[in-house]
Amino acid sequence: MKRDQTRPVKVGNLIMGGNNHVYIQSMTNTKTSDVEATVNQIKRLEKAGCEIVRVAVLNQKDATVLDLIKQQIKIPLVADIHFNYRLALEAIKRGVDKIRLNPGNINDVAKVKEVVEACKAKQIPIRIGVNSGSMKDDLPPTPENMIKTAKYHVDILESLDFHDIVLSLKATDMNTMIEAYRLASQTFPYPLHLGVTEAGTAFSGSIKSAMGIGIVLHEGLGSTIRVSLTDVPELEIRAAKEILKNLNLISDVPTLISCPTCGRLQYDMVDIAKRLENYLLEVKKDITVAVMGCRVNGPGEAKHADIGVAGGKGEAVIFKKGKIITKVKEDQVYDVLTKMIDEF
Repeated sequence: MKRDQTRPVKVGNLIMGGNNHVYIQSMTNTKTSDVEATVNQIKRLEKAGCEIVRVAVLNQKDATVLDLIKQQIKIPLVADIHFNYRLALEAIKRGVDKIRLNPGNINDVAKVKEVVEACKAKQIPIRIGVNSGSMKDDLPPTPENMIKTAKYHVDILESLDFHDIVLSLKATDMNTMIEAYRLASQTFPYPLHLGVTEAGTAFSGSIKSAMGIGIVLHEGLGSTIRVSLTDVPELEIRAAKEILKNLNLISDVPTLISCPTCGRLQYDMVDIAKRLENYLLEVKKDITVAVMGCRVNGPGEAKHADIGVAGGKGEAVIFKKGKIITKVKEDQVYDVLTKMIDEF
């Protein structure tokens, strides 16, 4: 799954493309002009594992606080701008690390040129975000037409001798999105930002995104991903990490495995599994933890796990790599396992 054939693009202190790393990103849903709320949300995203964050810039009020936000966060800041080229110029002036801008939204090429020249001066890349819901000339959102729309935008930037470009071709239809990215990889030399747009709620959106993004990543395409969910943005990071982890594209992320339960279950395994899953969200270790339903099959089925538990009536056995090391009461299981995770 080599994805290092694209042109490398610098985003803040990160290099996107030209390597096999896939960056996780999200977007805030606060009012950008509310600096405190926006910074607090970004800090929560940073803690969850977000590597790049985007904020909406709707007006001058949003644009003029971008430097205040930038000063208080650790990860690269992207300004999301449509139609108003002056907002892009203000965002660049305020020190953002990347602009999300469709040249097609600004009809005057002279205005696009102003933005490009400002980006060149500060080595700020531009992401061209093609979306199946906003096609050039109202073309039907087929993969071929998405490429046609992207090429129109790319041609504008390339004609101005600008090549620090990132491309996204997001569609609400998963199959359209997959084929569009396949075609893009054959057409353009630029890093691809993957995503299924308007994917849905945390449940349905995570499944749809995992399938679409996962297939494209598995084919060696994509340098950054955003899982778009109708929920708190921290859940987008959680879903993104799961996708990358299962494709072996990220390390230092714990894995929780658990059985689906059956009639042999005699302890409150589901509650323990959920509590451990939440605990592992902030753990940065390559560790596999198993929560199994019964001692009949548990240790054997999960013998690849670093640590695990299999329950009985009011008690459970703790095991390492399939070998039972101790027996504890049910109400001790969570504390014992979290201590073992900390010491791993």
